[in-house]
Amino acid sequence: MAAAEENSSLFLIFILTMIALPLVPYTITRLCHAATKKAKTIHCRCSGCHRSGKYRKSIYKKISNFSTWSNLTILLLWIVVIFLIYYIKLSSREVQVFEPYSILGLEPGASESEIKKSYRRLSIQYHPDKNPDPEAHTYFVESISKAYQALTDPISRENYEKYGHPDGRQGFQMGIALPKFLLNMDGASGGIMLLGIVGLCILFPLMIAVIYLSRSSKYTGNYVMHQTLSTYYYFMKPSLAPSKVMDVFIKAAEYMEMPVRRSDDEPLQKLFVAVRSELNLDLKNIRTEQAKFWKQHPSLVKAHLTRESFALTPALVKDYRHMLELAPRLLEELVKIALLPRSPNGFGWLRPAIGVVELSQSIIQAVPLSARKAGGGNSEGIAPFLQLPHFTEATVKKIARKKIRAFQELCDMSEVERATLLTQVAGLSEEEARDVELVLEMIPTVEVDIKCETEGEEGIQEGDVVTMYAWVSLQRRSGLTAALPHAPFYPFHREENFWLLLADTASNEVWLSQKISFMDEATAITAASKAIQDTQEALGASPKEIGIAVREAVDRVKKGSRLVMGKFQAPSEGNHNLTSFCLCDAWIGCDSKTSFKLKVLKRSRAGTRTYVPEEGPVAEDGIEEEEEEEEEEYDDYESEYSEDEEEEKKGKGKVANGAAHQRASSDIDSGSDD
Repeated sequence: MAAAEENSSLFLIFILTMIALPLVPYTITRLCHAATKKAKTIHCRCSGCHRSGKYRKSIYKKISNFSTWSNLTILLLWIVVIFLIYYIKLSSREVQVFEPYSILGLEPGASESEIKKSYRRLSIQYHPDKNPDPEAHTYFVESISKAYQALTDPISRENYEKYGHPDGRQGFQMGIALPKFLLNMDGASGGIMLLGIVGLCILFPLMIAVIYLSRSSKYTGNYVMHQTLSTYYYFMKPSLAPSKVMDVFIKAAEYMEMPVRRSDDEPLQKLFVAVRSELNLDLKNIRTEQAKFWKQHPSLVKAHLTRESFALTPALVKDYRHMLELAPRLLEELVKIALLPRSPNGFGWLRPAIGVVELSQSIIQAVPLSARKAGGGNSEGIAPFLQLPHFTEATVKKIARKKIRAFQELCDMSEVERATLLTQVAGLSEEEARDVELVLEMIPTVEVDIKCETEGEEGIQEGDVVTMYAWVSLQRRSGLTAALPHAPFYPFHREENFWLLLADTASNEVWLSQKISFMDEATAITAASKAIQDTQEALGASPKEIGIAVREAVDRVKKGSRLVMGKFQAPSEGNHNLTSFCLCDAWIGCDSKTSFKLKVLKRSRAGTRTYVPEEGPVAEDGIEEEEEEEEEEYDDYESEYSEDEEEEKKGKGKVANGAAHQRASSDIDSGSDD
């Protein structure tokens, strides 16, 4: 019985040890990280973002931030640890060594007469006939009598003096760290143990596998349905106009599964009329078009773009928020679909990729696509202005009278001149002008340094594996590198990302593409260090040279730059006019673009090189690309990156295989306007 209780106690100690070993160092690490983490405001501080409530640190939000799965798991494990410690302390009894001489109050080696004298003295004090206290009775029976017997019996006394125990030599006893009921293998206990082994070793892993396979068969790693990717792949065309990207975007299976309720007819009818100008409708079949768009819920997205979502019912508000929550990852997958290598040369398509990024900008900033139409001497339209707080079309017209037609012209003004323009010309109050200033401080300015070369060789020849090195640098007037965009109409937290595209605009082909984030500096430092180290080692650099190059790369990352590297196979001999785009998926008007010339020489080195690009997502079965693309004419806005043939012929700003220094596209546009 005692052995079984000891085994149960050992099992609890074993469980406590297994929990505490990883829990204690992990908790210490988390606490140290939380103590050293600098509290820095990286979100917009304008009144519009404040009213949205996304960044308000209420008690509920603080509890929500703490109530992550990781924190709750740590808290639960510590509760279990405290309970186990308390239970083990209660259930475990201290092992007391039997000392008969000490119990009788004698020195070791006392004579028999001294033992009897001490026993008679203690009997008078603790004998049940002399002391009615139950504890005295227990002490007399279990301690005094047992000690007297051990010392008066010759054999017991000899065993005690020789082995330390009245019963003689004691064997070494070991316990098993298992619960008591599992040690009784007879009857139902054996079946319980068998069921536990089967459940833990067979049924539980099988259940996890079934859940994983059932989910993976429906969703991708980015939580997008496979059916959505199949649909996007089918409708993606190389000549897809930017304004037609919306029609492809809303065909996602996640949106098609949203219910269509009869109770929504009246509010949808009002909403349809409000956003009708933004819909590409066949006016001859207006009823059919209206029913089709209701079924696909595009009017909710259009309502967001026109900021007309105030009249929605609670059910439609839920649908509206669900659509906006899914939009970022759906748009990211749509960009990847556009960049899949499907051209004869194995490149992606430029025009639809730019259109998807521009749609992402419009959704985050709640700016209608029609606002991108060029006009009034501004190639990018009034969309960049409408992302600023308190700006409307009327405000843009007012400042245009003072020759401020391009967004970059407004950004380049001094703070005093801008405040005067906004308060005296645009009619904004001082508080509203201050909001505009806060947002302008958050808008990023992007610069890109690109260099293309063949590692270890001079010049680029046909068939070489060309390596592109691009340092993308970001600056803000606020001094922040990582920041959340100003998006008062988007109800969720949204991080800004950038897409770097190296493309041939003449053939509509994207040679290289990479998504860039400025939020995680530690990851960027690790990636840049490894890339520079691998490159230098391949070139045979010394350890000292490698260390210097790595330190320089780390310094650039800490100052707000990110390293992007990519490889492609050099095309045929000649001068190839390429353009690099750095597109932000959250801000309008802060993208950058430049042109440079890639000079490829005739093959003179021995041997040929082959570069096999990494495999992209595989198209769904049963989907084939149409051999002939229908040429469509769209009466809508053109992307601000639509190329002008004459500008291409002039070849302004092109650098042959060198470092092409790239600034904001608005600078280029404003320069061309002058």
